[in-house]
Amino acid sequence: MQWRYAAIWLIALLSGCASTGDWSSNTPTRQDSRAANAKRVNLQNQSVSDVYAPSSNLWIRIRGGFEMEPLNTPLEIEQVRWLSARPDYVNRSMKRSSRYLFYIVQEVNARKMPTEIALLPFVESAFVTHAKSSAKAMGLWQFMPATGKDFRLTQNVFRDERRDVLQSTDAALDYLQRLYNQFGSWDLALAAYNWGEGNVSKAQKRNLAAGLPTDYLSLKMPNETRNYVPKLMAYRQIVLDPQAYGIVLPDLENHPYFVAVDVGTDIDVALAIKLSEIPEEEFQSLNPSFNKPVILSNANQQILLPFGHAEIFQENLKKYTKPLSSWTAVQVTKTETVDQAAKTLGVDADTLRETNGIPKGMRIRAGSTLLVPKTPRRPGDISLAMAENGSLSLVKPIPPAPIKCAKGAKCPVVKSAKGSAKSNSSTNNASSQHKSASTVLAKSAKNSSSTASSANAKTSNGKGTSKLQ
Repeated sequence: MQWRYAAIWLIALLSGCASTGDWSSNTPTRQDSRAANAKRVNLQNQSVSDVYAPSSNLWIRIRGGFEMEPLNTPLEIEQVRWLSARPDYVNRSMKRSSRYLFYIVQEVNARKMPTEIALLPFVESAFVTHAKSSAKAMGLWQFMPATGKDFRLTQNVFRDERRDVLQSTDAALDYLQRLYNQFGSWDLALAAYNWGEGNVSKAQKRNLAAGLPTDYLSLKMPNETRNYVPKLMAYRQIVLDPQAYGIVLPDLENHPYFVAVDVGTDIDVALAIKLSEIPEEEFQSLNPSFNKPVILSNANQQILLPFGHAEIFQENLKKYTKPLSSWTAVQVTKTETVDQAAKTLGVDADTLRETNGIPKGMRIRAGSTLLVPKTPRRPGDISLAMAENGSLSLVKPIPPAPIKCAKGAKCPVVKSAKGSAKSNSSTNNASSQHKSASTVLAKSAKNSSSTASSANAKTSNGKGTSKLQ
């Protein structure tokens, strides 16, 4: 067994600790520059349960780090009223946040940022890690694909680090810090995070040309951005005085909710869940970036486990003697159908289609990476090149060539498998009617959702709105 345990490390950097400012650890930090700045606990000579925070209440720590000035505008008051009128919605978001807030707060503190920033996922995603907007923004911080690439968040067939709790938080805070340095104001930095720095700069230039102020409240901007900071300030107000708004904050202890385990060899997701002895839903909430049923050692990934379950996972792993992974990956060399590829690879076509998310009728383009079961011919872990660059490209099937008939000759009528051309026409008419009905329903749903648009968390840089609960 080649699992490396140089690597159970605790997400435990606290700004409020005495003298040293953090919890001590002699274990060296992870060298990957993309990894979060976190201390480690080596379970061979340290106990997770022996590590405690100097304060038992995370909300006190969050309130103590507030630095932003309330806007005190009608928009902020309106947002506070909207949230206080929906305590169930707020309570669900607060409960979800309990998994992630300690880590986010410690990263915010490490950058000396105001702790209001740690509340921003309430606005972006309501702390739904798998949240996806209509514009394909993803994760707690709602990164668009292009922005994610700018901040080195890997997006391939195996993982999407826009959903990764550690990587996306690190990238979002880097981005916000950069915007603050550019605009000199957290209000404007947040506006740029939502609307784009180019748009904020243009709005400032327009105001300068007109002799107007260039602060957040003075700029002309879309309604979504206009309401963005007031929404964050509304959550700030609720955290400051929840009882005044009929909100009950969940008990949040001022210590890590999760620890991170480095992956030393490929391991199936199902096996990791079994060995950690936590519900699948809990595992997926902490590890939403995995796109496939296997976690890759060569992807420099970590598994996040609830505080206290890392030791359970470690003990169960020591006793486990069977193979840890049942999957590997191959790169196809020619464009072909799923059935053709399955025959070439010696795997079941339905398994190949389902595991790789290939719709029926689509062909696999040459150069695509496919996840396949391990065999004696394919026993190894997935390579570094595939882990970092694996992609899947699909093409529609080639339409049949039209039948050419001699001049003056009668062309044969091609019947469908279900019957005559007449029945085919009937089917098409029925399909059209069904499509029209679906369109009406879709428009109705869209209109309904627009009347309650403030119930949905807005996303960054024109990302669209995520459907949240």
